[in-house]
Amino acid sequence: MAKTADRKTIVVEQIGSPIRRPGIQRATLIGLGLNTMHKRRTLIDSPQVRGLVAKVHHLVRIVDDEAGK
Repeated sequence: MAKTADRKTIVVEQIGSPIRRPGIQRATLIGLGLNTMHKRRTLIDSPQVRGLVAKVHHLVRIVDDEAGK
Protein backbone atom coordinates (compact mmCIF):
# COMPACT_ATOMS: atom_id res chain seq x y z
CA MET A 1 0.00 0.00 0.00
CA ALA A 2 1.35 3.44 -0.97
CA LYS A 3 1.87 6.12 1.62
CA THR A 4 -0.51 9.09 1.52
CA ALA A 5 2.47 11.48 1.28
CA ASP A 6 3.35 9.90 -2.09
CA ARG A 7 -0.12 10.47 -3.50
CA LYS A 8 -1.49 13.62 -5.11
CA THR A 9 -3.96 15.56 -2.97
CA ILE A 10 -6.59 18.24 -3.47
CA VAL A 11 -7.91 20.84 -1.03
CA VAL A 12 -11.69 21.19 -0.99
CA GLU A 13 -13.48 24.11 0.70
CA GLN A 14 -17.19 24.30 1.48
CA ILE A 15 -18.66 27.52 0.08
CA GLY A 16 -22.39 26.74 0.21
CA SER A 17 -24.81 25.77 2.94
CA PRO A 18 -26.59 22.40 2.90
CA ILE A 19 -29.73 24.03 4.34
CA ARG A 20 -32.77 23.31 2.12
CA ARG A 21 -30.78 20.82 0.04
CA PRO A 22 -31.60 17.13 -0.43
CA GLY A 23 -30.34 14.84 2.32
CA ILE A 24 -28.00 13.03 -0.07
CA GLN A 25 -26.09 16.28 -0.68
CA ARG A 26 -25.74 16.86 3.07
CA ALA A 27 -24.49 13.27 3.46
CA THR A 28 -22.01 13.80 0.61
CA LEU A 29 -20.58 16.87 2.36
CA ILE A 30 -20.21 14.86 5.57
CA GLY A 31 -18.54 12.10 3.57
CA LEU A 32 -16.02 14.64 2.34
CA GLY A 33 -15.42 15.75 5.94
CA LEU A 34 -17.13 19.10 5.47
CA ASN A 35 -19.90 20.26 7.79
CA THR A 36 -19.42 24.01 8.30
CA MET A 37 -19.00 26.92 5.94
CA HIS A 38 -15.44 27.72 4.76
CA LYS A 39 -14.02 24.52 6.24
CA ARG A 40 -11.16 23.04 4.21
CA ARG A 41 -10.10 19.43 3.89
CA THR A 42 -7.08 17.94 2.17
CA LEU A 43 -8.15 14.74 0.42
CA ILE A 44 -6.41 12.17 -1.74
CA ASP A 45 -7.10 12.91 -5.41
CA SER A 46 -8.96 9.80 -6.53
CA PRO A 47 -11.88 9.11 -8.86
CA GLN A 48 -14.09 8.43 -5.83
CA VAL A 49 -13.33 11.81 -4.23
CA ARG A 50 -13.72 13.58 -7.58
CA GLY A 51 -17.14 11.93 -7.95
CA LEU A 52 -18.24 13.17 -4.52
CA VAL A 53 -17.05 16.67 -5.35
CA ALA A 54 -18.95 16.55 -8.66
CA LYS A 55 -22.18 15.66 -6.81
CA VAL A 56 -21.96 18.85 -4.72
CA HIS A 57 -19.98 21.08 -7.09
CA HIS A 58 -22.29 24.00 -6.33
CA LEU A 59 -21.49 23.77 -2.58
CA VAL A 60 -17.71 23.28 -2.71
CA ARG A 61 -14.66 24.51 -4.57
CA ILE A 62 -11.21 23.10 -5.11
CA VAL A 63 -8.63 25.47 -3.64
CA ASP A 64 -5.36 26.13 -5.44
CA ASP A 65 -2.83 26.10 -2.58
CA GLU A 66 0.16 26.12 -4.94
CA ALA A 67 0.16 29.95 -4.86
CA GLY A 68 0.73 29.91 -1.09
CA LYS A 69 3.80 27.64 -1.30
